[in-house]
Amino acid sequence: MPSTLGTDTGVKVKDGDGRMLIGELSRRTGVSRRSLRYYEQHGLLRSRRSANGWREYDDAAERRARAVAEMLAAGLTLEGVKELEPCLDMHDLDACDDPGFALETYRARLAVVEERLRALRHHRDELARRVDELASH
Repeated sequence: MPSTLGTDTGVKVKDGDGRMLIGELSRRTGVSRRSLRYYEQHGLLRSRRSANGWREYDDAAERRARAVAEMLAAGLTLEGVKELEPCLDMHDLDACDDPGFALETYRARLAVVEERLRALRHHRDELARRVDELASH
């Protein structure tokens, strides 16, 4: 199937079958091409290869890519996103088969982040104390 340049983007898109190339998916989602390839490498995004080897994505990939990016931006690790992979096609995690599982995944990650914050506050306080000590001499 031929590809054309999108009229407003200059990015090649597939004609007719609802498939898009990686540049168009990146433009639509705001997720870099590199990140999209990374998501695919880890099984969080799927593509079909065209005859010339280019990745082609369907419309569902747009929702999945956004969901993965949002989860990572919220502080989940890639492993946490993988745990919630069955929920990625849902419009929101509450619609997932087991929303309690999603809640536990987020709670576990929150506990890790809070522990790191406590450690950082301790380091900050210790450094500030030493700066004050040295500055007063």
